[in-house]
Formats: sequence, structure tokens, C-alpha cells
Amino acid sequence: MAQSFTYQVSPMRVVFGTGTIAQLADELDRLGIRRALVLASRRQQAELGDLAALTGGRMAGVFDGAVVHTPVAVTERAMALVGELRPDGVVAIGAGAATGLSKAIALRTDLPQLIVPTSYAGSEMTAVLGETVDGVKTTQSSPKILPEAVIYDVNLTLPMPAKFSAISGLNAIAHAAEALYARDGNPITSLMAEEAIAKLAASLPEVIARPHDPDARSDALYGAWLCAVCLGTVGMALHHKLCHTVGALFDLPHAETHAVLLPHTIAYNTPAARDAIGRAARALGASDAADGLFELSARLGAPRSLAEIGMPEDGIAKAAALATRNPYWNPRPIEERGIADLLGRAWSGARPQAG
Repeated sequence: MAQSFTYQVSPMRVVFGTGTIAQLADELDRLGIRRALVLASRRQQAELGDLAALTGGRMAGVFDGAVVHTPVAVTERAMALVGELRPDGVVAIGAGAATGLSKAIALRTDLPQLIVPTSYAGSEMTAVLGETVDGVKTTQSSPKILPEAVIYDVNLTLPMPAKFSAISGLNAIAHAAEALYARDGNPITSLMAEEAIAKLAASLPEVIARPHDPDARSDALYGAWLCAVCLGTVGMALHHKLCHTVGALFDLPHAETHAVLLPHTIAYNTPAARDAIGRAARALGASDAADGLFELSARLGAPRSLAEIGMPEDGIAKAAALATRNPYWNPRPIEERGIADLLGRAWSGARPQAG
């Protein structure tokens, strides 16, 4: 018997391909944007060249200060520029930090957004914003936060260093893995999630071996897009909550935190969601999803311990207490002792266990 479900598609335009950044001016026209605030790092500006020409003269100014975890202090600086320039839209070119800042601006102004991702982060497909104040990250959702359009250009992912490609890809896989056992899951999202994990598991090793291979990069970006759709369609659970908690508490790099924790959070939830997580194992070509993810991480040369990305050992208990303070849905009950054990293994880089 087919499961009961509700499936709602987000109202967003997606342009995917190679060289699609050339369509930026046309997409701005479609959105009615004449004076865009462009969010781009100095490195992105150097790689892209003349941003004014790229936007067809539709640029009001540039802000290059986006920071991971979207600190409110940075958003306030960007908002001061918004007040000065009075743009009628935002273009974010870059990884998750640029997307997060764009969404924070949109929440405060309702300006239309056009996102041009250069990594596999995935937040460009969601109506969720996570902001950080004093080391605590809080999330909220609003129709204002959802970008109006996204341009995926395979060429813009070619300069991504191999190591960052690996951790960004594992970050993306986390979205699909949690979608498989989401409380509000549906058959379409599950199909996309399984396809996404399979595509990334197959393409990421190729990307590491040949970072400038457009075919491998195309498959990886396609898989990352599918993961992002999953992230924007259904709710997430323990993995994302724990990453937000630990990442903000210790100012850890976002994608690396996801990469390290993913095998451990999947192991924790496997006893309560065997069929769903079994689909992830199948996509990975493994008998056990957590083990498969742990081995994939090793194959990609990604970090496998929280210690090596900067988390102190004496922070384990504090993180476990904070992560279990406010109840939230998860297929397996979230208990402080179990989460502390999970974090202990992740901190040391031990093989994941269900606990």
C-alpha cells in the first residue's frame, strides 16, 4: 500500500548547465531587478571579472563580507549598505555564506534574490535561514527567505579545491540522507534523495581525482541540486540540529562539521529507520549506510574527527546538553547520554556505532 503524503513544490526558477552565468542579466530582467546588490567575495570577484558587465549594467554595488553561520553583526553591516544604495534585488555569488547573507537581507527587506552557487551547500533551495548571535545559531522559515531564482553553472564549480569539493559534497549528502526518514517525507523526495546520494557517491571520487573534469563536476552539481531540493521540501532532524549546535558553539567550519558528524548521526538513527536508511545504503553500494558514509569520507580525504576541525574535547558534554535542551522530532528519541556518546566518537574519529 502506498504511503499517505503531502507534496508541495517550491515556487522557484532553476537554470542548470554549463556557462549559464551568461544568462544572469536575462534572469535579472525576468525578476524586474535593475539595481542589484551583488554579494561576492574578493576571490569570486577576481574569478568573474567585470561584475557590472556580467549583470548587464544592473548592479548597484558589491558587498564582500559574507561569513559562515550568518552572524547578525555581518548582516547589520550589509543592511547599512542596503540603506545607502537602495537596491531593488540581491545577487549572491558564492558558497553557503553568500547565500545565507542574501536570505538574511531578504528576510529584512523582502527584496528578490537570485543565487549563483559555487559549492554544493544547498541552502539556495530552502526558505530556512540560520543566524548566529553570541555563538548560538537559531533557524527560522519565511516565504521572504526563499530565493526567487537560482543559476547553477558547472563552470563556477571547477575552481573549487578538491578537498572542499569533498566536504561540500558530504554536506549535501546529509540533506538527502535525512530526507529519507523525514516525518513529512513523500515518495518523490525519497526518489530524489536516493538518486542524489548515488550520484554524489559516484562522482565525488572522480572530482577528487580530476577536479577540472566537467563531466564529473556536472554529475556532482546535479546530485547536489537534488540534495538541495530535498532540504527545501521536507524537514530535517538530529543531524542538522546537531551540526547547527556544534558548529555555532565552537565556531567550526560548516561543511566540515556536516562531513564529520554524518556517519555518526545516521548510525544513531539507523535502529529507528532501517528501511529508509537502507535506501541510503543501497545508493552508496554498502551493506550499512553509516559505514558506507564513513568509508566514503576516508576515500575522499575528508576530515573524520571533530578534534581535527577545532572542537575541544571538554566541549562534548556542553554540546550534548545544548543539543537536547529544546525537543524536536527525530525518528529515534534524542537522549543526552546517547548524543554525548555520539559526539565522543565523532570527536575522536572512531567508527560510527548505533549506541
